[in-house]
Amino acid sequence: MLQPTHQSPQVAVPAGGTSPAGAQPSAWGRVPVRERDQDNPWHSDAVCRRDEAGLFFAPSKEPTAARLSREEAAKRVCARCPVMVECREHALLQPEPYGVWGGLTAAERRVVLARRRRRDLELQKATRTAADTIAAAG
Repeated sequence: MLQPTHQSPQVAVPAGGTSPAGAQPSAWGRVPVRERDQDNPWHSDAVCRRDEAGLFFAPSKEPTAARLSREEAAKRVCARCPVMVECREHALLQPEPYGVWGGLTAAERRVVLARRRRRDLELQKATRTAADTIAAAG
């Protein structure tokens, strides 16, 4: 999702929004990830700019069935977005605590972050073990 409720409001984009200049959609319908600059940040190409923010953020006391349905609808919007990967990485790096961002719910992002932390710890451990082996052989 583009912006959480605690940031500035969304800016409307014409409903027939276009792909980034010169970018050709891939076989999956997504525009390849490209370098972006300050004049054209990733969120300027986000499909969710044209959708209601309520689709991406839960109202208070939303029933479970309604939440699941809303999240699936939001994920369908994300699936056709050319900047889904950038959006997801933004949400993981911030980390964004609420809403659907880059096709992941807040709970799914917590799982991804936990897996990344575990992987990083395993890599650090493997690096230390290799360095200790080399030092002992030295």
